[in-house]
Amino acid sequence: MVGVSTPTLAAAVSNAGALGSIGIGASSLTQAREMILATRQLTSRPFNVNLFCHRPAVANREQEANWLAYLAPHFARLNLPVPSTINAAYASFVESPAMLELLLELKPSVVSFHFGLASVANIQQLQQAGIVVLACVTNINELSAAEQAGVDAVVAQGAEAGGHRGMFDPSEPDTMQPLNELLTQLLPASSIPVIAAGGIMQGQQITRLMQMGVAGAQLGTAFILCPESAANSAYRQKLQSPAAANTQFTSCISGRPARGMVNRLYLDDDLNRPDIADYPIAYSAAKKLAATAIQHNDDSYSAQWAGQGAPLAQAMPAAELVKQLVAQMARAD
Repeated sequence: MVGVSTPTLAAAVSNAGALGSIGIGASSLTQAREMILATRQLTSRPFNVNLFCHRPAVANREQEANWLAYLAPHFARLNLPVPSTINAAYASFVESPAMLELLLELKPSVVSFHFGLASVANIQQLQQAGIVVLACVTNINELSAAEQAGVDAVVAQGAEAGGHRGMFDPSEPDTMQPLNELLTQLLPASSIPVIAAGGIMQGQQITRLMQMGVAGAQLGTAFILCPESAANSAYRQKLQSPAAANTQFTSCISGRPARGMVNRLYLDDDLNRPDIADYPIAYSAAKKLAATAIQHNDDSYSAQWAGQGAPLAQAMPAAELVKQLVAQMARAD
């Protein structure tokens, strides 16, 4: 939920008795420090800090030039010159020792990884500092790798989830397992707690998942319409429109597959498409298009990530939503 999660949202969720989360995967060190400290000022309760552990971007100027040439009609539509180059706007946690030092200094209660794993040594350093470490997994092989790396628990991400798929290696075939099918495989095999994620919007779902044996549930799309989120008005309006019922995957926005509401950059079916620039290099081009379009009240290039449960999103304060989820769980128990 990078770009949508805020210290205010995370604190409201934590203060209501759940575990709030801030996404700092795309943040600079200064921004990350500010977000963690701002959250801590708003809550004395535990909260999670989520980071990206993707394979560091590999620049390929020919590939990037071909990708920019393919996007040229979109730049022309907005009267923008095609950029001469694009670069990764942020680094992976695995290549940022300074981010590790920041976490060891500030000691958030929980740290979670997306797109892969930190090194065993780094995981142990975080745990020795009293930090609980989670990792997102999308298949049983990733579960095994996470267990071997020594994380405390895993987040099992079903294909229903909004935003980026958390798979470790996007070059490998993605099984796209629905959450229930994924859990059926992971729960008997796991030696550590499993947290369910993907399309979860209501307390009744959480209760059913807990009955299957999960340790908890992670919700994202359910909180986008909360006033504490950073979603802009266009995002909110679209999430409350028929578009919410049509979420699809594309790699053409960022360079990695992600589920969201369809925009002009859902180009995966184009047989003439060249290889996409590496993640997050490709994201730089998409963000240039989105930023310019938004200036003209055009959100057709904006990444509006959302899961399959998007039509069930509700506009209510985060604390009220947590309270509603708990009440629904109690009724379903």
